[in-house]
Amino acid sequence: MYIHREGKETIIYSLIISVTILYFASKAATPLAWLLSILAVAFFLFILSFFRNPDRTLPHQSDSHVYAPADGKVVVIEETTESEYLKTRCRQISIFMSPLNVHVNRNPISGTVDYEKYHKGKYLVAWHPKSSTENERHTTVLSNAHGKIVVRQIAGALARRIVNYLSVNDTVVQGSEMGFIKFGSRVDIFLPLDAKIEVSIGQKVQGNVDIIAQLS
Repeated sequence: MYIHREGKETIIYSLIISVTILYFASKAATPLAWLLSILAVAFFLFILSFFRNPDRTLPHQSDSHVYAPADGKVVVIEETTESEYLKTRCRQISIFMSPLNVHVNRNPISGTVDYEKYHKGKYLVAWHPKSSTENERHTTVLSNAHGKIVVRQIAGALARRIVNYLSVNDTVVQGSEMGFIKFGSRVDIFLPLDAKIEVSIGQKVQGNVDIIAQLS
């Protein structure tokens, strides 16, 4: 496990703030000062934990398997219409990422990037039904011999920065990094109707570990 590069600046600022608090607290040496010292250390450890990036190797690669693109809890499994790119009925799986989850986003399949677009938007709580279409978000379409899937990174009430590393025509490898979302968020995956869903509502999944669906 190591610290993700997206956390470098935030960790430096957090360290400066924490050290400053500890310095002045040590001078004061009061119960309140000691409490602030504990909170400062806890805050810094939380920031380090948030930007952790576990070294996860896929059990095996498969063009038909769709791996979880993020760590979190499955909060939506439904049939819906993907209106931005596919404009057809799909199966949607949504994964909610709490601030305690790993926030690295990974490519669920190998293939080619057919489309990617960033959208400005609101900051509704990530589990809100309209967050997929109204929040700040980044949509990516990946395709291979088994079809096309849509992966949508969605900002939540706390997340104010979505990072996406992909460009149109890029060739991606299953399990490689797609991007990062800071401080609580959600990822939606839109699959063909004939995809076999391998997860259930409320299930906790890990990126590069759990298979969430199989493409026909």
